Amino acid sequence: MLAPLLLVAGLAAGALAGSVYLNGVRIDGVTNQRFEKCNVTIDAKGDIYIEAPGYAVQGATSQPARPATTLPANPTRRYFLIKEESQPGAAQYDIDIFINSVWYKRIRSDGEQLVLDITGKLRPGPNVLHFAASKNIGKERKSYSKQAYIRIIVGEGNMGGKNVMIDNPLIQYTRTAYETENFNDEYTITVR
Repeated sequence: MLAPLLLVAGLAAGALAGSVYLNGVRIDGVTNQRFEKCNVTIDAKGDIYIEAPGYAVQGATSQPARPATTLPANPTRRYFLIKEESQPGAAQYDIDIFINSVWYKRIRSDGEQLVLDITGKLRPGPNVLHFAASKNIGKERKSYSKQAYIRIIVGEGNMGGKNVMIDNPLIQYTRTAYETENFNDEYTITVR
């Protein structure tokens, strides 16, 4: 009976020696949290790495979680994220975008067209983009129409002057004014 207790005590002491990271950000000391649909890795030093799409640490500065063993090659193509709306502001959705489990940007249904070069946020090979869409009605709904939408397009493209041409659309994510619920959707793209 004493041997199992010593083993448990040894494991607990070893766990205290490391740090805890959420999506690459150290969160030592954080309590009362539950993460769903995540991957957990414990390295040889006892550091715990939680990769949880859709979760972000706010108010912290990012620290490298793992020392880089080799630097990956840069993507050979350019990748863009474009927001378009059929009726400016009518869809009333705010969309938080996570790239490889790291919060990138909140896109609002505010009528402003948006074109972003996201190549620097991607790595060659599979990349996961997570869209967390929250209905933001405010005082009243502006539309109930399925034709009033906000669309996020992610794709390979080129930039010439002030124009962006998407040659290969990879994701077309659409939310409409007709919808009222919140959504969490995840897509995997292969970056070349």
